[in-house]
Amino acid sequence: MKDEHFEELVSEALDEIPRELAQAIDNVVVLVEPRHEEEPDLLGLYEGIALTDRDSHYAGSLPDTITIYRDAILDICDSDDDVVHEVLVTVVHEIAHYFGIDEERLHQLGWG
Repeated sequence: MKDEHFEELVSEALDEIPRELAQAIDNVVVLVEPRHEEEPDLLGLYEGIALTDRDSHYAGSLPDTITIYRDAILDICDSDDDVVHEVLVTVVHEIAHYFGIDEERLHQLGWG
């Protein structure tokens, strides 16, 4: 799959976020990288301060980052449809971390 097409899938997954939630997302950048250097099987990563943990000291902070790891996702998918699904799950999973939802709850909700 071409890099540009994969990035389009990430963009489309972001478009699936309900409007009310999307409007609450602030100071976050979404990146696509080939792999995480230290954990090559990692599909996505949220780095920042969850919305639920922000306080008055957050003002002026650098943007939080959500990174989607293209090659790790492609490695576990057998078809383009699998890639579309896994990108959506990964994007939703990482956005959920931004909102303060932990791994255990994500697994309970089926987004683990």
